[in-house]
Amino acid sequence: MSTTEEAAPRFDGIETWPTPDLAQTLLETQLAAAAAALETRDLLAQAIDAAAERLAKGGRLIYLGAGTSGRLAVLDAAELLPTFDWPVERAVALMAGGEGAVLHAVEGAEDNADAARDALEGLAPGAADVVIGVAASGRTPFTLAGLALARAQGALTIGIFNAAPAPMADQVDIALHARTGAEIIAGSTRMKAGTAQKILLNCLSTGVMIRLGHVYRGRMVNMRPTNAKLARRAIRMVADLTGEPLERAQEALDSAGTVKAAVLMLALGIPAKEAHKRLDATGGVLARALGR
Repeated sequence: MSTTEEAAPRFDGIETWPTPDLAQTLLETQLAAAAAALETRDLLAQAIDAAAERLAKGGRLIYLGAGTSGRLAVLDAAELLPTFDWPVERAVALMAGGEGAVLHAVEGAEDNADAARDALEGLAPGAADVVIGVAASGRTPFTLAGLALARAQGALTIGIFNAAPAPMADQVDIALHARTGAEIIAGSTRMKAGTAQKILLNCLSTGVMIRLGHVYRGRMVNMRPTNAKLARRAIRMVADLTGEPLERAQEALDSAGTVKAAVLMLALGIPAKEAHKRLDATGGVLARALGR
């Protein structure tokens, strides 16, 4: 039995505990999940650098998962577009049971290894791609099958899991094992295990985007202003980074169309067309385009 499935004696009779004690213990387990994620920091750093190197060559982030793990992976993929303007075709989440399983459980989907192989074969992963498998147990057939195929095709494979021993540890290039142990409710991996997975997914993808130049001076300068709130944020970002008033920042943003190009226009006193040329010549990295 994996560690995530064990029943911890500490929690025997938890249904009889006073609610304040229950609430405190529930919250404490979440802190334990963060501590478990922190223990992977050295391997996480390796994963960030290795993934950024592949993706800089035009590769894709491909996520694999089932149940809670799959839903967390879908969420991470979905947030890359609005946060970093990462192309949707380069963030693919394969959920056991298909898209419908994101909202409703599909029984037996996690055991369907053939479905994972078929989905991966359709994507034809290659050496520039990064495939991230997420599974609390580290042994979900759907996820393992997809990782095996991707690795055989030369893709970088990264595993995020919680239990030990786990076959996933030996079947990926980089294994991020967050040792969360027994859950407060035995087997309910949406608790500690899920929290640790969410932390690692967030940190991995965010670290990769920073390395790829989508962040400058702590701002998400690749952000796409797709609504009124984000449009206001973009204007403030341009103003903060250039020291110009909001009115000038908005004018530059209206002319340039992107935060990076607007910053270049104001910082270097160049027209929008030249700003875009500089960005193209530096791979879209704002610091390089500014000569810094």
